[in-house]
Amino acid sequence: MNTLLNIIRQPWHWSISGAMIVLVMFLLIQAGRSFGVSSSFRALCAAGGAGKIAEYFRFDWKKQNWQLVFAMGAILGGFLSQQFLANPDPVALSEATLADLHTLAISNPAGSLVPEDLFNFDFLLTTRGILMFVGGGFLIGFGTRWAGGCTSGHAISGLANLQPPSLVAVVGFFIGGLAATHLLYPILFN
Repeated sequence: MNTLLNIIRQPWHWSISGAMIVLVMFLLIQAGRSFGVSSSFRALCAAGGAGKIAEYFRFDWKKQNWQLVFAMGAILGGFLSQQFLANPDPVALSEATLADLHTLAISNPAGSLVPEDLFNFDFLLTTRGILMFVGGGFLIGFGTRWAGGCTSGHAISGLANLQPPSLVAVVGFFIGGLAATHLLYPILFN
């Protein structure tokens, strides 16, 4: 058992994740379903009664109850893997990444998964923190609704179904990410 846990805890090659995504998408396409995290949260909100407030949530969420299982499984799986399967070794970041973070006055002590300079409540209560997390969260929610889906829905499910709007959305995601990284972050952190 201990050997199996050690194998699971080690970094795996990216192709294993890719193969699992292909398998899941094949099964979803065969079942006539589509995948997306935002649609899972839409079903969760509808199940919670949000349809009484907004038209967007008025639909038969019970037909998409598998998405609720997916969302809960993602949350539970993340918790369990962090508690029992986490690799204790620090995250290995490239020297170029560390130099870029240093340029923005962001440190990454002991190779943590996220920069602790940004992901704490003290930073959240600053003007920059509010702009980044509250403003960013609003923009993500607005963009997801406006684009008709999230990055996982368009990039994985939409492209697997050969949907041209998903290709346009994915190109837009990459352009937005590059613009935020190279144009917006230096403004926010300098």
